[in-house]
Amino acid sequence: MAYRNGTYIAFDGQGTTDPTKSDMKYYGLLQRWNSSKRYELNFSDSHKKTYQVMDSSSKKTLENRLMERMKNSKNMLLILSDETNYNRGMLNFEIEKAVDYYKIPIIVAYTGYDYILNASQLSSRWPKALEERIKNKTACAIHVAFKEKSIMEAINQFSVNSTGDNVLDGPLYTYNESAYEKWGYK
Repeated sequence: MAYRNGTYIAFDGQGTTDPTKSDMKYYGLLQRWNSSKRYELNFSDSHKKTYQVMDSSSKKTLENRLMERMKNSKNMLLILSDETNYNRGMLNFEIEKAVDYYKIPIIVAYTGYDYILNASQLSSRWPKALEERIKNKTACAIHVAFKEKSIMEAINQFSVNSTGDNVLDGPLYTYNESAYEKWGYK
């Protein structure tokens, strides 16, 4: 398989195309952080590397396009909010393929928190596919606050290309308190 360098962003669209009424607003914020010189976050967005999919596209077309994007991704940034649904839409499909087929490490970013020290305490936000893969220990994941510096660190540190201490081999990793203090979040 070719060298993978993109970050695949996944979130719950909450069944709407209105970005203000779904977790798409967090994806928009990531894009602003990524394109602004005022922020340090810099990543290659896998969704920008292929043709866009129209809302009227068939489910099969959408699935094929998402898999094409994942194939070239080094990691997945999974955005979870209080509104993330347990079992709706394409999010569970994306998690299943990322873990089971592409073996992509997942950076689980929780909105509304300054730091994450115990991922299990946030299990009520986990979509079904993530919950199953955490329980059966097939997911390799780090859980972080949806904050620019913690996301940047995880994107730069954990990928399918990682070696040594940068390899995630379990589902419930978090950064420690001192990391969040260093970033100014605690």
